[in-house]
Amino acid sequence: MNIITKFSMGIWDMFLEMSPYLLLGFAFAGILHVLIPKEVITKQIGKKNIWSILKATLLGVPLPLCSCGVIPTGVSFYKNGASKGATNAFLISTPQTGVDSILITSSLMNWPWAIMRPIVALITGVFGGLLTDKMDIEQTDSDIEVESCSDCTVKPKRHWLIEIIDYAFFEFLPDISRQLVLGILIAVAITIFVPPTVFSEYLTNPFLNMLLILVASIPLYVCATGSVPIASSLLLLGVSPGAVLVFLMAGPATNAATISVLWKSLGKKATLAYLVSIIGGALFFGLLIDYALPSGWFTISETASTHIHGESTSWIAISSAILLMSLIFIVELKKQLPKKQIIMENSNTYTIHGMSCNHCKNSVETNLVKVSTIDEAVVDLEAKSVTVKGTATSDEIKAIVDGLGFEFKS
Repeated sequence: MNIITKFSMGIWDMFLEMSPYLLLGFAFAGILHVLIPKEVITKQIGKKNIWSILKATLLGVPLPLCSCGVIPTGVSFYKNGASKGATNAFLISTPQTGVDSILITSSLMNWPWAIMRPIVALITGVFGGLLTDKMDIEQTDSDIEVESCSDCTVKPKRHWLIEIIDYAFFEFLPDISRQLVLGILIAVAITIFVPPTVFSEYLTNPFLNMLLILVASIPLYVCATGSVPIASSLLLLGVSPGAVLVFLMAGPATNAATISVLWKSLGKKATLAYLVSIIGGALFFGLLIDYALPSGWFTISETASTHIHGESTSWIAISSAILLMSLIFIVELKKQLPKKQIIMENSNTYTIHGMSCNHCKNSVETNLVKVSTIDEAVVDLEAKSVTVKGTATSDEIKAIVDGLGFEFKS
């Protein structure tokens, strides 16, 4: 069997196993987005105490936001009055997991893994929030008021079911489709090209494995869902469960862009608390899994291993795989189609670094049009730019954009 055939079969096998759970996870994401009022969220995490931190963490655990998409949301909460501790708790817990990644973890790995991920996200989120408030006693309020990144621009009222489907499959899916496919490709490549005995023969020290994966994970940009097929492949190769947990935590929760934005938006102490919580939590729980908890809990189940190797052929798996692949093809095709040229009178176009998803796009557009001197704002994610119609100065626009945690370029 040649390499192309092996790759193709490996990709198809991954989609067979993941697709039913991913589609269900996307549906849950749409329900959370449409049915939870954003004003309630902001009011619940405004005070500087453990209850605000706990509420922010509990809010973040099920939300399907990646490390870049969660930044403008968290910064928006902070600008709207959330404490730094609650903001950091949200930023730590959210990218580590989500309803979609929990379901995928149960499918490709097993239920102990799926249960462990939100528990770890909850504990590290609370710890990080408390550490932030302890380190950063003085908290200054910003004079820039912004809305949550997840608040979209005003649209005509539609049926709630249509809103859920639109968000789940045509707003959220495009945000992670490339990361998801990349994660599958890396996972398949690992199973094909990495010798099964490399870790059992040459990298036998679990703590060393953790440190190596931690170093590789911190600058890496991978979403919680896209990290699962990679993690399952590492487990099959004999990587220690603790090291795999380090990857599942640090991979989605940290990357260079996130750290840079946090440093600018929340300050160096909050950023340090964020990194200490993620890195310290990853190593602590990694060691806990390897040396304290039953090893049988964190090996890939026989059923999951069988599925990964291509024996999941139920009609639900096949139809779900075809549907998901079709949706990914459609959303990726839409990204490549020529976009309608934005022509506005009295308009200027500015470059914005740091935007990565529809959450970012909605956040920038929503908060810019709140300014009385701005009539319209349209973001082009591919070009990393915003076209603004009105009489607002570049300094006014820069203040809003920087306040959201992005980098404004004139």
